[in-house]
Amino acid sequence: MQKEGLAVHKKLFIPGPVEVRPDVLAKMATPMIGHRSRDASALQHSISDKLQQLFYTDSAILLSTSSGSGLMEGAVRSCTLKRAAVFSIGAFGKRWFEMALANGVPADLFEVEWGKPTEPEMVDTVLASGKYDLVTITHNETSTGVMNPVEAIAPVMAKYPEVVYCLDAVSSMGGTKIEVDKLGVDICITSTQKALGLPPGLAICSFSPKAAARAKEVPHRGYYLDLLALYEYILTKDYQYPSTPSLSHMFALDYQLDRIMAEGFENRFARHLEMAECVRAWAARNFALFADPQYLSNTLTAVSNNRGIDVGELNKKLGARGYQISNGYGKMKDKTFRIAHMADCTLEEVQDLLAAIDEVLA
Repeated sequence: MQKEGLAVHKKLFIPGPVEVRPDVLAKMATPMIGHRSRDASALQHSISDKLQQLFYTDSAILLSTSSGSGLMEGAVRSCTLKRAAVFSIGAFGKRWFEMALANGVPADLFEVEWGKPTEPEMVDTVLASGKYDLVTITHNETSTGVMNPVEAIAPVMAKYPEVVYCLDAVSSMGGTKIEVDKLGVDICITSTQKALGLPPGLAICSFSPKAAARAKEVPHRGYYLDLLALYEYILTKDYQYPSTPSLSHMFALDYQLDRIMAEGFENRFARHLEMAECVRAWAARNFALFADPQYLSNTLTAVSNNRGIDVGELNKKLGARGYQISNGYGKMKDKTFRIAHMADCTLEEVQDLLAAIDEVLA
């Protein structure tokens, strides 16, 4: 249904942006405060304390008015002194390699077949060469629906304490348990528009003392995305930032983190898994799962289009019913389609979507 000049809102089941609750959106309209004020410091301190709990880390939390890609670029540029080893399981893992090259950072790319994970043995073999002092790994790859086995990779990383470990958790933090310190991660990156359930525009990362020490050795870290500059500024300026931050996002993030804590981390993670299992079962009955069944994402499912349906037409008809899913990404367009189940989405909403897809396909 559509009124003249006004499209009816489609409920989003795409990898981001996600549906945002009206009360969270309303917090974006909070009146402005001075970004150098005590109120701003208090706000940013509150956010940091809550995020440290969600990240399971004692490391500093950095906020950046950018997408997650901004902090990914900042990480590889700020903390690679010798050479970066970039492990890719899809389109977004490869992006880290492209960022390194664009910034003149020496890097090598280690790819696997799409749908497969980065195995711990592969990481060990690469790092045993002694060539690398920074590693990037994608925790949750939205182009393939794979969630990397970071718990199994952690013991490997512990063997190489000189290597800075960067983890892309852009589409998983807040939707599944990621114990940053226990995993040995130095820079863990996420964005607001995925499992955290806010509008796009703010990126977040943890930043360990080891990462800070490394960055001090790197001469050309850039300016806006110099992670060491962000780190030192919040420590010396009472949780303020060198450039004007998006206070609107911060008001909403502080509020949403309270909601997440009220739900309970374990309850939130269990809800995401329940939604994932529902979509996986539906996909297995009606199509097939694209990703290796041992390494399925808890926040997004990639479905193999083994029936050769017109995904664009499916989405068009879903749109008329008030829903939107995502086509396959890059080389997987029309070969797969993707259903996200993250943030504040509920099992009932997922079931309604799947019923709508069944109706269209019938």
